[in-house]
Order: sequence, then structure tokens, then C-alpha cells
Amino acid sequence: MAKADPKEIFSTNLRRLRKATGLSQEAFALKAGLHRTYYGSIERGERNISLENIYKIAEAIPCYPQELLTPIAGAKKSSQSRKKRSR
Repeated sequence: MAKADPKEIFSTNLRRLRKATGLSQEAFALKAGLHRTYYGSIERGERNISLENIYKIAEAIPCYPQELLTPIAGAKKSSQSRKKRSR
């Protein structure tokens, strides 16, 4: 079995939880105290973020940080990971 990509797990959970708040990426980034383009790259799974920023994001949702890091059974693979495998 292939090892799960932590950035993909985090970004998938983050996108799902952020959408549940009803906020856009830009509005959520502002609420979390992060720059909008930096936040967007986190949600796309392009960043390996610090613990401090994980806690900022969790507080803004609000949720426990581990909810962002726990794989969701049956979660779909992101289009980015599909692109990586097809190369």
C-alpha cells in the first residue's frame, strides 16, 4: 500500500473544513492571519507548513489540529496527485 502524502491529507481536510465555514479562501486566510496566496498554496498541498500555522488555521475553523492531519476514509485523491502519477 502506498504511503499517504501528509500534505495531501492536510489540504483535503483543510479544504473540506474551510468550505464548511462558508468562507472563501481569501476571507478564511484573513481570519487565520495568513496571506491569501500563501493560504491558497497550503490548500493546494504545495506547502509544508509550520506547527504555528497549523494551530492558527485550526483556531480559525475552529477544530482540533489533529482533525486536519487525520486521513478520512474513502477521501478522493486530489487532481494534483493524479497528475503526478500520470507523468
